[in-house]
Amino acid sequence: PSRPRRRVCTPLHTGVAVSDPLTERLNKILPRVVSNDFLKGTGIGNEIAFYIFDYPPENEVRVREHIRFLLEHIPKQRPELRVKHINLFNFVLDYLKSRNLLDKVIMMQREKGDTAVIKALSGPLDENKIAAQFAEVAEPKQHDLVILSGVGSVWPLLRSHTLLNNLHPIMGRTPLVMFYPGRYDGQSLRLFGKLKNANYYRAFKLVP
Repeated sequence: PSRPRRRVCTPLHTGVAVSDPLTERLNKILPRVVSNDFLKGTGIGNEIAFYIFDYPPENEVRVREHIRFLLEHIPKQRPELRVKHINLFNFVLDYLKSRNLLDKVIMMQREKGDTAVIKALSGPLDENKIAAQFAEVAEPKQHDLVILSGVGSVWPLLRSHTLLNNLHPIMGRTPLVMFYPGRYDGQSLRLFGKLKNANYYRAFKLVP
């Protein structure tokens, strides 16, 4: 006799069962970021509208897929919202290209290694210069929401807590959501869940 078929949970768009904890958190993002309370900053007083969605770094691919899902479905729920997505890795590549530095950096990495590259780029990637460039790309006054990804890919050329500190005067009241491959406890950031904690407490956790 044939065996009865096993019952399988219906997967979400991420291809993971409904009961998966990360999927449950991911599914809370869309209704959160399109809500009026979130977009108006209700309940945060005079605090900066920075939010962090932290996640285990081994789930990077799933989170990238979900960001694509968000960018596709936010306009369906709130067509009037102006959303800007910035991948920090691509942002840095474009910035280095604009300064005719990318080919030189690639050659230096091959010949002298990562340490030499990091040292050489400390000037071009100075926090104030990067913040000013970020403002040009993000155009916070022209957008209702800025989504930031690629934090892990650009480390250690850019460090997330340093970048966020320099974006405070730039973003104004426009909400910024950073997807963070590590841990954020409301007081400090721990990239990849392993590196030394970096003190940062000005952001809210997007979802528990």
